[in-house]
Order: sequence, then structure tokens, then C-alpha cells
Amino acid sequence: MEAHQSPEPTPDGHFVVIGGRKWRATDPSLPEEIAARLRRHLMSARRAVRSATTAGDAKAEKAARARVNRAKVALGERGTPWWDQTEDERRRRWEQGLARLDSEAQS
Repeated sequence: MEAHQSPEPTPDGHFVVIGGRKWRATDPSLPEEIAARLRRHLMSARRAVRSATTAGDAKAEKAARARVNRAKVALGERGTPWWDQTEDERRRRWEQGLARLDSEAQS
């Protein structure tokens, strides 16, 4: 898959196929502005994982990996499948995740 191509969704929309692998899709009920903010947190956390790994800082790497997980859960890509949650549960999931990620970014 070239960088500019969108992932191919599965027929049920629950997953996307990237490079022949199936990954859980982002919750489609997320408002685009919220999803974009969560993706920025995710990419920042991934950069922090790389930096910590390169520096050999195990404590920073663990913290960064936890931030990656929080962002992925808030996006609906990990944790309880978004299609098994009520609308209220889905909203609560991303609101709480975003609030915590925003708070951590300001620390």
C-alpha cells in the first residue's frame, strides 16, 4: 500500500486491512476534530517511545507506551470493541481518554 492510499475497510466496517493485516478500525462515531486530536496524541506518544528506546530510558518508554495505549483505547482501536458499546459508553471512552491525554500533555 502506498502512503497516500486509504486503508481498505472490511465489509462490516469493524476493521481495516493494511499491508495484508487486519486492524481494528477507529470508532466512526468520533467527531473528526476529536479523532484528529487523539491521532496527534498517538503520534506524539509514538515519537516518545522511539526517543526513549533510543536513549535506553526504560521508565520513559513505559510511560510513552502507556500513552500510546490510552490514545488507541480512546480511538476505539483497543479495549472493548466500539461496536459492543452503547453510544454513551463510546462517548465516555473518548472524552475520558482525551481529557487524560490533554492533561498529560500540559504536565
